[in-house]
Amino acid sequence: MQNVVLIIHLLLALGLIGVVLLQRNEGGGLGMGGGGGPAGSRPATSPLAKFTWMLAGAFIVTSITLTIFAAQNSAGSSILDRLAPLGSQSSDDAAPTVPGADLDMDSMLPPPSADGSTAPLTPRAD
Repeated sequence: MQNVVLIIHLLLALGLIGVVLLQRNEGGGLGMGGGGGPAGSRPATSPLAKFTWMLAGAFIVTSITLTIFAAQNSAGSSILDRLAPLGSQSSDDAAPTVPGADLDMDSMLPPPSADGSTAPLTPRAD
């Protein structure tokens, strides 16, 4: 069911993009221009504009439906539940395992300089 709604949602998005691009430019941004007549009058709504509103409404409905599906799929689970499988630690006082904790820290240090000392990694002031 979720896949069907997702496909419909994608088709609505593509249709909405196409219909918006087909509409006539009313001229002037921010409400300026757009034809003659009294300042407060609005032009008659074209069938293309009505179809755009219908597509936009259907797009919002499918968006909300997909959000509900996602909420139902994630209910009852937490990201913390996925970190460690249940029963992986035998006692409460055991230290948590950290990825890479078994690495030898000396192998991560830079090689010693020519005189044998290990200089700190600081940039030189030239």
